[in-house]
Amino acid sequence: MTTAMDRLREMRGRGLLEKTYDRVAAVLAQEEPGGGLPDAAAAGRLLGGIDDDAVLAHHPAVPVVTVAVTGQSTVGHVLDPLRGELARHGMLLRPVVGEHGTYLRDLTDPAGELRAAGPDLTLCLLDAETLFSQVPAVWRPADVAAAAEEVLTRCVAMAGAAPGTLVLNTLPLPRSYSHQLVDHRSRALLGAVWREFNARLLRLTELPSAPVVIDLDPLVAEGGPVTDPRLARYAKVQLGAELLAAYAREVGHLARALRGATRKCLVLDLDNTLWDGVLGEEGPDGIAAAGTLRGEAFGAFQRCVRQLGSQGVLLAVSSKNDQEQVERVLAGHPDLVLRAPDFVAVNANWEPKDANLADIARQLDLGTDALVFADDSPAERAQVLHGLPEVAVVPLGEEPASHVARLLADGWFDTMSLTEEDRARTGEYRARRQRRDLHAGSGSHQEFLEALDIRLDVGPARPHEFARISQLTLRTNQFNLTGGGYAESALAALAADPGRHLLLAARSADRFGDNGLTGAVLVTVAEGMWHLDNLWLSCRVLGRGIERAFLAILLSRARRLGVNAVGARYVPTVRNHRARDLYPSCGFVARDLPDREAYGDGTAEFHHDLAVLPDLPGHVCVTESGGQPA
Repeated sequence: MTTAMDRLREMRGRGLLEKTYDRVAAVLAQEEPGGGLPDAAAAGRLLGGIDDDAVLAHHPAVPVVTVAVTGQSTVGHVLDPLRGELARHGMLLRPVVGEHGTYLRDLTDPAGELRAAGPDLTLCLLDAETLFSQVPAVWRPADVAAAAEEVLTRCVAMAGAAPGTLVLNTLPLPRSYSHQLVDHRSRALLGAVWREFNARLLRLTELPSAPVVIDLDPLVAEGGPVTDPRLARYAKVQLGAELLAAYAREVGHLARALRGATRKCLVLDLDNTLWDGVLGEEGPDGIAAAGTLRGEAFGAFQRCVRQLGSQGVLLAVSSKNDQEQVERVLAGHPDLVLRAPDFVAVNANWEPKDANLADIARQLDLGTDALVFADDSPAERAQVLHGLPEVAVVPLGEEPASHVARLLADGWFDTMSLTEEDRARTGEYRARRQRRDLHAGSGSHQEFLEALDIRLDVGPARPHEFARISQLTLRTNQFNLTGGGYAESALAALAADPGRHLLLAARSADRFGDNGLTGAVLVTVAEGMWHLDNLWLSCRVLGRGIERAFLAILLSRARRLGVNAVGARYVPTVRNHRARDLYPSCGFVARDLPDREAYGDGTAEFHHDLAVLPDLPGHVCVTESGGQPA
């Protein structure tokens, strides 16, 4: 069997790595014998010699992630697994490595190399030496506590000064230090001091300029030793290869989330995936998710899946079974933790799995690159990888006790923060089905819109909404007028400067419930003019006139405030063609560009003189924040 590493070596041997870098992610998604994934560190070493500029010349759309790496000890060993992890997610690593032991200077020096690189992520790898380098030669737990206070003060300073998104980590306590204390009482006190330090480090995520803090405890619990004694002594490498590989995987998930590439929907097989047994052969009485040794493992998997669903991950089913029989089992089988209302789509039929997943994506109005597919069958997984290579595939094995670990291994649903809209997403998709039923029973589309009772509120973004708006800018593809997005901290900074920027939010509801914050616009204010830097609208509310109502109220607000004119730009992306005609439909006029060749991609500039405002759609009841009719 040809492995993923074999294919990469062949591509390198033929000098094709740069030219075919867009295929590397698919190669690294290939399962190794036994159902595992290729070793990221090995892949990173193999990819370490590629020419970044040549990759971008062939594939300019490949995302480049600039990562600054610094720390107390030698940190360069994290680069190979990190390069492999980013490649597995279709990204290209551009590293900048600080000097040994200079992390405080690296992260706070305004003229330093790390800041000049403009990193997307700044990794500050902490280890036991971060504290123990501050204690006297003969020490007690109180000395460690004093060092902990000093390091926490440094971390707070770094959180406000570090370039890019700062990533810290908790510190494992090595036995080689704890057992230098010979009495159990002192060891216990040291353990308490150490854990209190780690807890306070994790609490730094509550700061306004919050860093990301990766908790190493779960990684240590599932990996090998924290360190290799020889590397620690001779090379000052305090974190071992297995732990660094696990850490790099977490950073890869973080980089993916920062790009807005968080997956939205988990599609599950049923037989030997969600329950033990084959429904079509053994009937409802022959399957189990409780009550037997293997059944209990499937029950634990279902509880994990339900926990994901409670946080906004959409759940769906693609199973080769009879639809009616599956529906009966989901409605009443006594073993199941998951029930029919937990799923936004259930496709049980005998069609190929890749076709079923494409159908589920259509039902949910999602791209297939938003799906994660979990199945115990290697053949079914291979078919999906071949037919829909953009779908993330989770290789569940024959041992159900490993299902949870395999599902969570790649952090496909990791996000920077969770909002109430996220938690309510399954209910929103259920309401979407009710809207489809209403539409099917209406005489016309206009009759459907009038029956929906749509309500729209537009007003300044509130501080607690910055996280949701950041998600909207990063994840919205279809109605994102210029592409790209903003981190939560960047939005907060823009909103804090109302003389130059306006950040306005749109919140919508209808007869089936509150949709929450579904739209946003970022405005630059200059010399009596407004320029709409970007406008975003959730795909959940497209096609109901909300986009036109939102823009109409923006123009009305601008004229009321004495603005002379409003400008806007449309930049085409792979998926935002649906928004192309929004500005012309609301009275914006295309401007002649003096250097049209510079916009050969189809970019268009627009201008509105505010003389004639577009009408508000009659079926949308609009208010501005404060409850006043618009």
